[in-house]
Amino acid sequence: MSARSPFSVLAAGDRFIKPGFFREEITDRLGSRAEVAELELPWPDEPFGGIAEVGEASGTEDELIAALRGHRGLVTQLAPVTERVLDAVPELEFVGVGRGGPVNINLDAAAARGVRVVNVPGRNSVATAEMTLALLLAALRRLPILHGSLLRREWRGDFYRHDEVGREIAGSTVGLLGAGAVGQHLARSVAAMGAEVVVYDPYLPDGAVPEARRCTDLEELFSISDVLSVHARLTPETEQVVNAKRIALMRPGAIVVNAARGGLVDYTALADALAAGHLGGVAVDVFPTEPVDMSLRLLDLADDGANVVLAPHVAGASRETARRAAAGVAEELRRHLDAEAALHPVGPKAGA
Repeated sequence: MSARSPFSVLAAGDRFIKPGFFREEITDRLGSRAEVAELELPWPDEPFGGIAEVGEASGTEDELIAALRGHRGLVTQLAPVTERVLDAVPELEFVGVGRGGPVNINLDAAAARGVRVVNVPGRNSVATAEMTLALLLAALRRLPILHGSLLRREWRGDFYRHDEVGREIAGSTVGLLGAGAVGQHLARSVAAMGAEVVVYDPYLPDGAVPEARRCTDLEELFSISDVLSVHARLTPETEQVVNAKRIALMRPGAIVVNAARGGLVDYTALADALAAGHLGGVAVDVFPTEPVDMSLRLLDLADDGANVVLAPHVAGASRETARRAAAGVAEELRRHLDAEAALHPVGPKAGA
């Protein structure tokens, strides 16, 4: 590539991974070999959603087509790369997606047109693991109840009663339902704090989590865990894997934490077990539908002073995550220009 004909890239960022982050990382690696234009998409100030045949996208096809014409590369997190967009920009040859699940890309259409698609798996694994740990500790030490009492201008000495105090993570059994990058990072953290870690993950290679004991029976995981943290992928087989029957197997006072996907947990069963006093606390960052249905019973229980920790699906959102995503796609673009193999190629849906 000559200096007089730089590779033209559109950085279609948003208000989390800003277009300038992509530009800075690309310039750092490629200098004058790349020419970067910028487009800012409205997420998260405006929710993402389905656009044509793709999901979790921001902006519009028309807006993207107008900005993308004449560019051979696109780096983005949420731009809607549909069949219509690909047809309108036949010069496009590279799409770098700064996220783990590129559901905003029509992968079949891209493959059919010879467009190279790459992504950045694990970009938010540290942030998600750290947030999961925060949720876990908050529920163990009953922080929502303590926090709520002070907001009501109450100073309650009875919180020092034995039946009102929280528990330590040291000496607790922390069960991990799934142990990918997030679960493995969490396992190292809680093991260092003195927890016994038990993992159920049928797809986990032997020795992948040396800090944990491998559990081969799912029901056993529920029955022995003081804290159950959910980290599985959402598939038809794992939908509502945390259900009423399995929650009933848990020790009285156990904690359930979910910062993975809302569909993994039966939230009605979770609320029932908490209201009945079987569960000691619930901490979640994800919900069955998002934006959350404000009539969800967990919200009512939290209003009533239950030990419920809630966050609006932000576990993976850190400043480092945004920069890591931009750096990941910039490195993939450099490899593309230097005719090197992609680190994280993404194939058609059928073979991805």
